[in-house]
Amino acid sequence: MAPPDAVVTDRHAAWLHGAEGALAPGEHLALQPLSVVLPPGRGRLRNTISDGGERELAPRDITSVHGLRVTTALRTAHDLGRRRWPDEALAGVDSLHRVPGFDHDAFVAGIERYAGRRWIRTLRAVGPLADGRAESPAESILRLRCHECRVPVVPQYELWHDGVHVARFDMAVPELKVAFEYDGEEWHSTPEQRERDRRRREAAARLGWIIVVLRKEHLFGQVRSAETMIRAGYAQSRERAGLSRHW
Repeated sequence: MAPPDAVVTDRHAAWLHGAEGALAPGEHLALQPLSVVLPPGRGRLRNTISDGGERELAPRDITSVHGLRVTTALRTAHDLGRRRWPDEALAGVDSLHRVPGFDHDAFVAGIERYAGRRWIRTLRAVGPLADGRAESPAESILRLRCHECRVPVVPQYELWHDGVHVARFDMAVPELKVAFEYDGEEWHSTPEQRERDRRRREAAARLGWIIVVLRKEHLFGQVRSAETMIRAGYAQSRERAGLSRHW
C-alpha cells in the first residue's frame, strides 16, 4: 500500500486521465511497475509494483482520479514532454492532447516553468508541435519526421470528391496532393484491412494523389528510411506542381 503522500505520475497518470496510447503496447493487460513518486526528502517507494523516486509537485499539480492522487493532465503532459528522446516526448504529449478539454495554450504557456530542469530542451522543441489529432504514438513520430523534413503536413486529412468521401489520410499536404500514412500491424495486417487500404488508395491515386506508405521498419528499424521516403514523396509532388525539388 502506498503512503498517503504518494502520487501517480507520467505514463500511468496519463492513462488514468484517459490518454490512449500513453502506455506501452499491451501494458494495460500485463502489470508493469507503476510510476509513483514521493515528495522531496521522503526517498522512494521500494516494492515490486512501483517505480519512481522523489519529485517536487505544487498543490495545483495534483488531482484525484478514481480516489488516487495523480498529477493533473497538464503537469503530466509537461513531465512526459521532458524526455531525452523527442520521439517519446511528442508521443506522450500528443496522448494528453487527445483527452477532452485539454488546454494546448496553457500547456505551451507553462513550458518555461521548467527552465533549467532535465530535458527542458526537448519539451521546448516538441511542445509547440503537440497535436491531439495523432491517433497513435507511431503517427506522432511520423508527424515529427515530416516536421524534421520541413514538410508541412495536416493530420487526419479528409479527402472528398463530388460529395463522396474517398479517404482519410494520417498526414497530408492537400495543396500538393501528397499523403503520408503509417500502416501498423493492428489495423493494416489482415487481408480485409489490406484490401480496404488498396481500394481507398487507388481511388485517391486516380484523383492525382501521391501516397507514401510507411511501416514499422521505416520508422523504428535500424535503417530508419522514413526521412528518405518522406522527402522523396514531397519532392515528387513539388516537381509535379512546377516547384523546386529543394525547399
